[in-house]
Amino acid sequence: MSSLTLELSADRLAVRRRRRWRNAGWVLLFLAPSALPLLVFKLAPMVASAWVSLHRWNMIGSMSWAGLDNYRDLLTSANTWQVFGHTLLYVVGYLPLVYGGGLLIAVALNQKLKARGFLRASYFVPVVTSWVAVALVWQWLLNPSRGLVNHLLGLLHLPQPGWWTDPAWAIPSVILASAWKDLGFVMVILLAGLQAIPQEIQEAATVDGAPRWRRFWNITFPLLTPATFFVIVISLINGFQVFDQVYTMTGGGPSGASQVVVGRIYDLTFRYGQAGAASALSWLLFIVILLVTMVQNLGQRKWVNHA
Repeated sequence: MSSLTLELSADRLAVRRRRRWRNAGWVLLFLAPSALPLLVFKLAPMVASAWVSLHRWNMIGSMSWAGLDNYRDLLTSANTWQVFGHTLLYVVGYLPLVYGGGLLIAVALNQKLKARGFLRASYFVPVVTSWVAVALVWQWLLNPSRGLVNHLLGLLHLPQPGWWTDPAWAIPSVILASAWKDLGFVMVILLAGLQAIPQEIQEAATVDGAPRWRRFWNITFPLLTPATFFVIVISLINGFQVFDQVYTMTGGGPSGASQVVVGRIYDLTFRYGQAGAASALSWLLFIVILLVTMVQNLGQRKWVNHA
């Protein structure tokens, strides 16, 4: 009886094991259409980039081992800290502008307006517009001599900056163009958050006589913090990876005043043939973005209201 029992138990275990492998095979089969592109176009290039960052390579000849020399050279280079400073300046200027503007538009379009649908679509159009087209339009708008913005400032007898031709105004020019393009995305996310807030809470506060600004600050904004958290994280990640608008509007100039990290990675790779240093700089940027995101995830416990 004991040997028969053991054989039956072994058979059951074998059947269960085969069933698990069969289920795992089906899972892998259904995941393959999305997992294979992720592996080929995301994970594999990341591993290759990490390997290249440990070598000196001009993308033509053979690679030579450099170890951590590329990272050491970057961390001791004043140019690296300069481009990180420009990127941080862009993020600091871009984030409040795009969030504040998106919040104002979302609150306005959450009201009962006749053309509400048309206005929502209109504000979202720049989001799906090519960055090159947007950057070229803003380059014309901010043209110091023929631009519409300086023309209007002149009519108001206000100072007319040099915008993207002036080292002091190059980054602000890019910030304006970027915020204008991304307002629609932020607006859509925050508008969805506003519409998820129970209307009964607002009505109860109105009945209690709470003024509009107090209802917004004490009820709407706290309940909007999950959408705010998402917008801030995505905007920070996108902000640290800014490139298209800089490359199109200023090319990193004038005199490197608007050169950012991704622009520096591009130059190291395709202008100077230093693929190893470029890969190392991309990993330094990845580490910065990872740390910032981790800090955001830890901080959300204190200010994000998931109720």
